[in-house]
Amino acid sequence: MSDQTEPDSPYLIAPDPARAGLTRAVTGTDQTGAEVTIPVVEERPLTIYLNGQEIVTAMTIGDYPEFLAVGFLRNQGMLADGETVTGIDFDEELETVVVRTASATTFEEKMKKKTRTSGCAVGTVFGDMMEGLEGLTLPATEVRASWLYALAHKINTTPSLYLEAGAIHGTVLCHGDRPLVYMEDVGRHNAVDKIAGWMFLNGEDAADKILYTTGRLTSEMVIKTALMGIPVLASRSGFTAWGVEIARQVGLTCIGRMRGQRFTCLSGEDRLIRDADPGSVPDEARKSRRKGAA
Repeated sequence: MSDQTEPDSPYLIAPDPARAGLTRAVTGTDQTGAEVTIPVVEERPLTIYLNGQEIVTAMTIGDYPEFLAVGFLRNQGMLADGETVTGIDFDEELETVVVRTASATTFEEKMKKKTRTSGCAVGTVFGDMMEGLEGLTLPATEVRASWLYALAHKINTTPSLYLEAGAIHGTVLCHGDRPLVYMEDVGRHNAVDKIAGWMFLNGEDAADKILYTTGRLTSEMVIKTALMGIPVLASRSGFTAWGVEIARQVGLTCIGRMRGQRFTCLSGEDRLIRDADPGSVPDEARKSRRKGAA
């Protein structure tokens, strides 16, 4: 891993708001006309290649390009489970990352059709969006309400670009009540692709994991989570109807509107164990937003 957290941190990888190049100071004026200077998130292109073939150019904050590239290819079905990645070459000056595999891939077929999705920035899904979901069975695990409350508190109080500058989404891979890998980017699809890339390259088991996102639970988020083999998807934000429909079809536990004492489960409630009294959890004002919320 390219970053390590503090020894007492629950994270394997956590955001580093002070990391050089992620924000720049921009001066403007506030509602009274007074001059203000605030941190603004950087956004730069990254072109992803697979075995010499250009696949896509994504707008990203620029951290963890290797994880983003591998995760994108994995989530588009261009890297199959068990595929051997022989090399990942990132050129910061050219803003490119090349992923090399031991065998030929199916990217030509996948490039024939593109569908733009509702993700922030540009989310692109190649071929049939439902490809790979037919016959998919997600693990029969459990998720405890006490874990959800603990995760929400830990994640929402973790120093991050989201808190520092806003205009960004976060996605966190969790195990039980412990957040493990926290990735951020200008689009929630990029953040989840970084998680997918980290899991692929580290051989991480998905069966007992929870994926937490600050973004909406859309069809794209549901599809990517299911294809990664993660059985539980949770968010502070709300749902789209198609996202819920797909989650129910594939048996994904989908929990949204996690704020303070409240959350709503619209799919896969059979995994949910209500082992915590909501009244014991500090509430959050319905309209409240944290500093820098996007």
